[in-house]
Amino acid sequence: MAGATADSQDVVLRVENLCVDFSVKGRQVRILSDVGFALRRGETLGIIGESGCGKSMTALALLRMVPSPPGRISAGRVLLNGEDLVRVSEKRIRSIRGGEMSMIFQEPMTSLNPVYSIGNQIAETIRRHKGIGRAAAWNEAIDLLDMVHIPAPERRVREYPHQLSGGMRQRVMIAMALACEPTVLIADEPTTALDVTVQAQIFDLLKEIQSAHGTCIVLITHDFGAVSEMADRVLVMYAGHKVEEGALDEISDDARHPYTQGLLRSMPEIIDDPADTRVRLPEIPGSVPDLLRGLEGCPFAPRCEQAASRCRELPGYTRFGDYRSVKCWLASDGAGGRGSP
Repeated sequence: MAGATADSQDVVLRVENLCVDFSVKGRQVRILSDVGFALRRGETLGIIGESGCGKSMTALALLRMVPSPPGRISAGRVLLNGEDLVRVSEKRIRSIRGGEMSMIFQEPMTSLNPVYSIGNQIAETIRRHKGIGRAAAWNEAIDLLDMVHIPAPERRVREYPHQLSGGMRQRVMIAMALACEPTVLIADEPTTALDVTVQAQIFDLLKEIQSAHGTCIVLITHDFGAVSEMADRVLVMYAGHKVEEGALDEISDDARHPYTQGLLRSMPEIIDDPADTRVRLPEIPGSVPDLLRGLEGCPFAPRCEQAASRCRELPGYTRFGDYRSVKCWLASDGAGGRGSP
């Protein structure tokens, strides 16, 4: 796990008050609400939450890939080395995607083109961003496959996605994302549908690449086990809101938001004593709210066992230092200062 200092000069990616709206049946629906965080050089930020909480939409917004229409980034800034990606030209953002910032998508079989060889797809990315010839790009594609530990890369580079296993396809996606040595790598559920052995290999590969190149990683997942394996810091999302953020050990040992506490309680544990009776895993009652109906107050209040009358109003962020914040009235009782995300 990469270490990082608290020096703000090390911040590579800073997201401030990011909001995304969708037009649905003539109404503007807020999908992301004031999401903010800072990512430092060589650091991994794990974004976690239930399906539909806004994790993948955050990733798309960072690369300005929100489908438009019906969606749009309605407010906020995404600063990559000080440059606001929300306001740069379309030509500039195209050069950033796959160059300075890359993304590993959830399902490689649907992200890879089935009618082109692996080598052609990687080489196309290299030629687009580096402007080199076909032969040189092809050789770089072979080197990339070797770097992500695909055996016999000279042969695999000529094969098609359906000829590779799920783990190999995911490695190809990683190779494509790393083709131009990006500063920031977004990994959206990079181990979905892979068995635990292959998952461990993928995580080891990402850490190896990060150590070698100082890459910043945004890991998007619903699995706290993956976050524990990879992340330096954790950002917990619910219904489009950032509800808690902190260092991995702070979140694991001292979660302050009831939603985060519920996620941690629902993690299965291995019981060493075979005589122990089976215990049903605690679950968070209810389901993620329908954003189309609009939200009043704290979005988690309808499912929260600790909800009170004041939860009818949306709490602000209570800060416990530069990189620790909680969006909950309970956290504000006798705690640190209030502020922005």
